[in-house]
Amino acid sequence: MESSKDFNSLQETIQKALVSTTRLANQIAAEDLSFQRTSNPAVAEELDDTSSRLLALTSSLLQSATKGTDVAGPNLEDADDVDVHWSRIVDVLDNLLEKADTCLDEYTGAIKRKSAPVDQPAVPAKKSRYALDQSIRRANVLKPQNAFELKPNNHDTSPWKPFLTEKPHSTLPLDESLTVFNDEAQSNQYKHPYETEILSFEYPEAVFQPKEPIRYLPFESTTATFVDTFDGVLAMLDELKGAAEIAIDTEHHDFRTYTGLLSLMQISTREKDWIVDTLQPWRRKLEVLNEVFADPSIVKVLHGAYMDIIWLQRDCGLYIVGLFDTFEAACALQYPGRSLAYLLKRFVDFDADKKYQLADWRIRPLPEEMFYYARSDTHYLLYIYDNLRNELLSSSQSNTPSYDLMRHVLDKSKETSLRRHESSMYDAEAGQGPFGWFNMLIRQSAGKFSREQFSVFRAIHQWRDELARSEDESPLFVMNNATVFDISRRLPPDPKALHSLLESGSFLAKRQVSKLFEIITKAIAQGANGPSVAEVIRGNAPATMGIGEVARTVLPQLKDRAKDALDTKDLISHASRLWGGVPMSSRWDSQCKASLPKQRHFELPWAQFVQSAKLADDTSQNPQNPSPEITMSERVAAEYPQLVATGAMNGDLMPEDGEFTLKTGVKRKAQESDSESDVESELEIHGSAGPKSKTILRTSEEEIAVPDENDSEEEKMARKARKAKKKALKLEHKEVERKERRDRKKAEKQAKKNKSSGSASKDEAEESDEPFDYSKAKSVLKAGNTPTNNTGVKRKAKFNPYALTAEGPKPARRLHGERPGKSATFKR
Repeated sequence: MESSKDFNSLQETIQKALVSTTRLANQIAAEDLSFQRTSNPAVAEELDDTSSRLLALTSSLLQSATKGTDVAGPNLEDADDVDVHWSRIVDVLDNLLEKADTCLDEYTGAIKRKSAPVDQPAVPAKKSRYALDQSIRRANVLKPQNAFELKPNNHDTSPWKPFLTEKPHSTLPLDESLTVFNDEAQSNQYKHPYETEILSFEYPEAVFQPKEPIRYLPFESTTATFVDTFDGVLAMLDELKGAAEIAIDTEHHDFRTYTGLLSLMQISTREKDWIVDTLQPWRRKLEVLNEVFADPSIVKVLHGAYMDIIWLQRDCGLYIVGLFDTFEAACALQYPGRSLAYLLKRFVDFDADKKYQLADWRIRPLPEEMFYYARSDTHYLLYIYDNLRNELLSSSQSNTPSYDLMRHVLDKSKETSLRRHESSMYDAEAGQGPFGWFNMLIRQSAGKFSREQFSVFRAIHQWRDELARSEDESPLFVMNNATVFDISRRLPPDPKALHSLLESGSFLAKRQVSKLFEIITKAIAQGANGPSVAEVIRGNAPATMGIGEVARTVLPQLKDRAKDALDTKDLISHASRLWGGVPMSSRWDSQCKASLPKQRHFELPWAQFVQSAKLADDTSQNPQNPSPEITMSERVAAEYPQLVATGAMNGDLMPEDGEFTLKTGVKRKAQESDSESDVESELEIHGSAGPKSKTILRTSEEEIAVPDENDSEEEKMARKARKAKKKALKLEHKEVERKERRDRKKAEKQAKKNKSSGSASKDEAEESDEPFDYSKAKSVLKAGNTPTNNTGVKRKAKFNPYALTAEGPKPARRLHGERPGKSATFKR
């Protein structure tokens, strides 16, 4: 099996595991864990063990991720440490994400970094005055954009218009090419100046003819020309016009500028290499190179030209007609690696190095190491193009004519060359766009923000963008994302606390601490009535869109994975972990056919067992509500035969929720009798002593009376009279029981006294002569703590919920900060 297929299968397996884990985590989060922990000691123990294991794994992962770096991973001992060390955790994650982005860019070919060939002599002993290894992206140089003839305007909200003054090799004049249209967001944009020429372009016949690859010239026997004057550009242009193929590459800088700077451009033919300085004040004049770049008879070879096309037209006004992207060729041939480093190793045996991956390409004069590195970008590219072209043609001939790999690569290259640069807009409300906060919020999983924190987050993000535009700096240079989230979570109470949260390199932010604190204070006040994170996320998506679809709108690479998206219905638990499959209310009982009443409902677990004779009779008399095949009483009688044995099944059960009243400290009322004969029969039952009468009384007390709102005043008065009579009957019965208990105790006491009268008289005579021994007397002050009472029977030990027992459950944990008087255990 090929490596690409292995990777795809591995990716699918990992993704399915992540989806399953996410669903399970959401199901667990949907349950009331605190209630489960309190009601079930086994669950509490399992949760504690799982939490400890996850914290240990997280600490181990953080320590492993920070090995060999300057970032120190925190050690998480309990759940509170996650909040305490959150900023350090974010630093570790940012470091990992940056490494992942680097690897992905290299894999896709968006970043191309190489080292010298193995047989190349060592770098000269002369060292550059710039410490590239220690401070790659922080070179202390003056901003070259300050010297440009046309300085960048980051506050311009109008559509970006190409600044071409002429259009070489055109089939449609320049003035007719620069027309306005509406894009997908219904905003006005200028068309691509060479759109007509690219769509109608046909590649030269040499592209479709296999031939022996032309070997590149030895690196050490050739030299590269550094072009930093306009006369040098014109001389280079004359030599490029005679080439059939040229290789092009660029170096870009985006840390000390808002939109980015095209810092270097490398061009190579079969015989010569050029390094063009694109940071000169006259950089707009480089559009004269369109005489070669737009020439349809010259093939322009680039690798991963997805962003190079944008940078060339934005900074230099250059457009490419006749692009051949070697990245698309590597994808069509299904190479296991698609980066330029992989192609160099495959065809040239060139080992890539990431030493200058994030180098500051604004440095002038260019150090020798960086100059050598930039030259190697294009020196071997035409030889790689020859090999790829032959493989594409041979693969196309072996396949069916309907699938031509070469034509597929050329069509993809045309799509890349049609990309347009557009002005970057900032949407403060919705946070959309490449510089918006919405994507950043989704990727950082900041769903736990309160309304105030979310308001502060948006205010800081907008302030950072405005300051970066005015200073022509990158927003990350003003303040990194971790600091934005840290300030939003902590909500510093004063400027001093805010200053301590800023990193050492954020001198622009530290300069405006007072203004930033005012913005934060205002945002906190506005956030109390502002939107929440969930409302904003839902506001950016249709009402019926789930979180998986929202994620696919933010991350386009997920659009083809709709079948693996999470469904919110699958994340909701439909069965209680405590009650099991028992319906939580008669309202939710699927077998209950009766319609719900219109009045208010009070739902409780097991409310379907509440019965009312009057409502049951009314329901049975209604012909419009036929009874189900199996009534509720029959179901309960079948599932709970003990209720029938105790006499609880006295009538049909309610098919719907009834109303009843619960009073604190009072037993539930027994169901009322409808006649005086019922009261007399109960009087006869209660009058007989014995366990049977007590059982019947207890059973009747467990019933619940359901009042009827439609009763008349006479019926209510009669009901009150029956209640009063029944209450008097109960009181009389209790008084009889008390009298019987007193008589029984008195008789037992008298029998004991008569039995021990003979021996007691002797003991009293003997004891009367002896003095009382106080040393053997029982304690009076601590009588409650003695293990026995006066009868000699050992008292039952008090239950200590914090003590460990041999057979009992796991002891409860003491609350943090528990003090005497704050909690107590009561006995009844």
